[in-house]
Amino acid sequence: MPHQLFVSPGACSLGAHVVVRELDLPVEIVLSPPRDPASRIHSVNPLGRVPALLLDDGTVITENSAILPFLADLAPGTPLFAPAGSAERGLIQSWIGYLSAEIHAGGFRQVNRPERYAEDPASHDGVRAQSKRTLHAAVAHIDRHLAGRQWLVGERFTIADAYLGVFVRWIARLGPEFAAFEQLNRFREAYLARPAVQAALAAEG
Repeated sequence: MPHQLFVSPGACSLGAHVVVRELDLPVEIVLSPPRDPASRIHSVNPLGRVPALLLDDGTVITENSAILPFLADLAPGTPLFAPAGSAERGLIQSWIGYLSAEIHAGGFRQVNRPERYAEDPASHDGVRAQSKRTLHAAVAHIDRHLAGRQWLVGERFTIADAYLGVFVRWIARLGPEFAAFEQLNRFREAYLARPAVQAALAAEG
């Protein structure tokens, strides 16, 4: 049995799905909506979250910060990553960490699920508003970094860009205050033009 990558349409697992297609890896893509109690993801990842990578020996790897480098290392020498011990590898992993902590967990999770951070429903709008301000500042840092660059590291598409593309798509739906990020708008167009991204989105429906 090949490795299996569990993904859900619209979820952050898109980044890993894109990497599988960019590298043409022999990894089966398994669509598993996490909010469906009958979804197989609940028997693979006890947290019921995607992405989850089920290896052919039964090992389960979770979290984008682990799955993205693991997938890239299945294709030694790929330009989507960098050699162990290199500064470029450190930079790519640094951006993955920033996206996971500051954009996903520190931003979108609070915007989308304020009940996790405030019990009183009357305070949820306030949580969302503050979280959007925090997220805006975190996104602005990326926009500034991309000035004069097409991609995050090394002037080539890497696993960090595959992950950033997830959030750039989400940002477009947050409102007019997020529409003026010129560099991220340019990034989004280049990201969506990649055949691997188009194939992943088509497969996820």
